[in-house]
Amino acid sequence: MAQEKVNLSHKFALFTDHANPRIAGELNDSYVKLVKLKGEFVWHHHENEDELFLIVKGQLIMKLRDRDVVLNEGEFFIVPKGVEHKPVAPEEVHVVLLEPKSTLNTGNVRNEITRDHLQWI
Repeated sequence: MAQEKVNLSHKFALFTDHANPRIAGELNDSYVKLVKLKGEFVWHHHENEDELFLIVKGQLIMKLRDRDVVLNEGEFFIVPKGVEHKPVAPEEVHVVLLEPKSTLNTGNVRNEITRDHLQWI
């Protein structure tokens, strides 16, 4: 089945909430997710999954226990499995996530922002 192209600007315009990833595509055993972040996320890690954060709009600070990585538009960072991290967005940031389908947004932590079921857009 042929896939249609995806316009990121259009897809990001379809939602306004933060820390609630949407699925925009599927690649092998991974999802391409879109999420808007603002403020501080929770410290967490993913036991079995790497995560790729690609910044489309804005700036994200990826806090690691030993350093901070500042990500600007057009840059990406891969958080290896098992590495504790905390995304921080001083202003709204638009992020593409590439991660295995099994990846829970809050990793090893369960709280009010945990999303067990994601919506397709």
